[in-house]
Amino acid sequence: MNEETIRAAIAYVQALFAGNADGHDAEHTLRVYRNAMMIAEREDCDRGIVALAALLHDVDDHKLFHTEDNANARVFLRAQQVDESTAGQIIAAVNAVSFSQNRGRRPATKEGEIVQDADRLDALGAVGAARTFAYGGRHGRDLSDSINHFHEKLLLLKDGMNTEAGKALAERRHAFLLEFLREWDREMGE
Repeated sequence: MNEETIRAAIAYVQALFAGNADGHDAEHTLRVYRNAMMIAEREDCDRGIVALAALLHDVDDHKLFHTEDNANARVFLRAQQVDESTAGQIIAAVNAVSFSQNRGRRPATKEGEIVQDADRLDALGAVGAARTFAYGGRHGRDLSDSINHFHEKLLLLKDGMNTEAGKALAERRHAFLLEFLREWDREMGE
């Protein structure tokens, strides 16, 4: 994928997520993109598909948009004149990312594995904890409900990583979440 298309995708997500402060914002997308490209350097994959799938992975997220058949991603890809075969591969990778919609299923392609790992990495560590509370606050969850999300999802992510690079990065971030929860329990018991 050429740099102009990547820049256009970045501008597209920045416009689409303007004003979003619940952890699914343009900054999240850019972190996922950087994570994905870092992992892609160590894997045999199509980096162009990884780049666009990472940048477009949330543009049709059911929690954020009421679109069908990846409409927002498809509009962007058509506008950039991405051929149908490549667009299909990008959409397939995007559709493999969601934790809730793909629970227990591994992506069918290396590109999907990479983007899924990159997105999951952003749900771990200090950033993952901050995003959990931002999302919870925006959606009326109290602190205890947000802590429950750690147990229902975040602590499960490390063992579901697909790539060796993703697994290595997840270890440290997972350890941070465990320490965070230990400190939470100490402070709540005071």
